Amino acid sequence: MSSATISTTRAAPPPTARPAAVGPVSAAELGATWRPECPVPPAELRLVEVDHLGFDGGMHRGQLVVHEDIVDDVIAIFADLTRLRYPIEKMRTVQNYPGAQDELSMRDNNTSAFNCRPLGDGWSWHAYGRAIDVNPLVNPYISSDGDLQPATASVYLDRTRDDVGMLRADSPAVRVFTDRGWRWGGAWRDPIDYQHFELP
Repeated sequence: MSSATISTTRAAPPPTARPAAVGPVSAAELGATWRPECPVPPAELRLVEVDHLGFDGGMHRGQLVVHEDIVDDVIAIFADLTRLRYPIEKMRTVQNYPGAQDELSMRDNNTSAFNCRPLGDGWSWHAYGRAIDVNPLVNPYISSDGDLQPATASVYLDRTRDDVGMLRADSPAVRVFTDRGWRWGGAWRDPIDYQHFELP
């Protein structure tokens, strides 16, 4: 059975999450996610470790790299997601994937934040550590010209499905972000980016 179709209906509340941990990151630790021309230096980024509810119903420790200015916000958001029993399949920094390729991370349904990548003539908010992609396989990116990311997510363009981790406009998990001023890509017209939250 696919992990994306496991039911989340459980009688017991989620286990208590451990306190978050925050630490600095070096260029070496960031690996292929960072290079000298990126818009923020490693000194402005932090490695945040938080517990989250998994698709298996258990608690797991995840890691995100984010800008130092939003660390407290990110910790609060993931604590709220756990209280809401919103599950996250996995949460690893993108340098764990060959070449820090977003496509590989997304196909793995990996929730992630910092990755220094361009967008048009500038930079994605991920390059500033100010964006998070949540359960990206079941919450894909799609543009009007048919650019689907990840390329394996076509079945999840049907937003009437009831898959674990799927985000919709009325999802309490979306409001956890937007009530704090984050923008949700699922509300955009073109592209529509169901996985994406950003705080410019």
